[in-house]
Amino acid sequence: MMDAGKIARALDRAGEIRVAVFGDYCLDKYLYMDPKRDELSVETGLMAWQIHEKRMFPGAGGTVTSNLRSLGVQVTCIGLMGDDGEGYDLRKALEKIGADSSLMVVSDEICTGTYTKPMRLQEDGSWVELNRLDFRNFEEPPRKLQDQLLANLESCLSRVDGVILLDQFFQRNLGVITDYVREKLAELAAKYPEVIFFADSRSYIRQFRNVIVKCNNFELMAGQGDPENPEDLKARAEELEAAAGKPVFVTRGSDGMLALTKGQVIPVPAFRVTGPIDICGAGDASSAGIVLGLSLGLRPEEAALLGCAVSSITIQQVGVTGTATVPQVQQRLTWYKGETK
Repeated sequence: MMDAGKIARALDRAGEIRVAVFGDYCLDKYLYMDPKRDELSVETGLMAWQIHEKRMFPGAGGTVTSNLRSLGVQVTCIGLMGDDGEGYDLRKALEKIGADSSLMVVSDEICTGTYTKPMRLQEDGSWVELNRLDFRNFEEPPRKLQDQLLANLESCLSRVDGVILLDQFFQRNLGVITDYVREKLAELAAKYPEVIFFADSRSYIRQFRNVIVKCNNFELMAGQGDPENPEDLKARAEELEAAAGKPVFVTRGSDGMLALTKGQVIPVPAFRVTGPIDICGAGDASSAGIVLGLSLGLRPEEAALLGCAVSSITIQQVGVTGTATVPQVQQRLTWYKGETK
């Protein structure tokens, strides 16, 4: 059985930890519309929906950053932004939560990735999200921008405890972590063995080398087995650990997490919660908890338990991308009984 008290006490030092979040950043832009304010357009004869409020949050790598900042971790952000209004809003959103955005790379050759989410007020007072409007880049970032990102990352490696590599997009080479960047990251991880390198990728987790990797059970199986079958998961996770050459974490939703290290497969239980839940951002929350734990010197399975504790708090915040504080996580760890599933 793991010592949850040890993990809780370690969190007292969370404010000393420094992490770089490298990868895809997006702006989450929510636009709120009340049908009572609709106006008929004189020019088109179509109904013009009036936006009376907008809210903006850092998304993708920004979500991981928000979770780390809520836990008191010092965060350096390294990603791409366009020289546009959305880029300005993204930087302001990062600075608002106390993150260092000085190493973000800005260019007029790209646009800032943005998820625009129109929200329509219903008669019962609830909000419904309409079709999302996305700003995306559909060409590989210019090589000079990729090299600048790598240079910015290396410039801070002497002063960080860990690096989270966030690979958001399914399409190959359309985000920050291209094939070229991924190979250079493997070289940096080998060059700076004292720094924790941790990758979370939706589609290319098997192509990372020399870094700790994390995925969920569905991403691990990728349609080649039963993501709910413990034996299938164990076999594929062991393959992934051998290929990566570093510990592996596999999240399993309500079944918790698998932590693989040095040939051991350790099941780590989820924290059971009741009432409504919203799993949006749960994976990012668990990544923040795992990397914080490893940076504090916890064993992989202890870091996995910390990740489960953090995500169990964030999923109880319905309708928003939740975060957790150190006191909340320390309180949640008192629930731990050592049971596995």
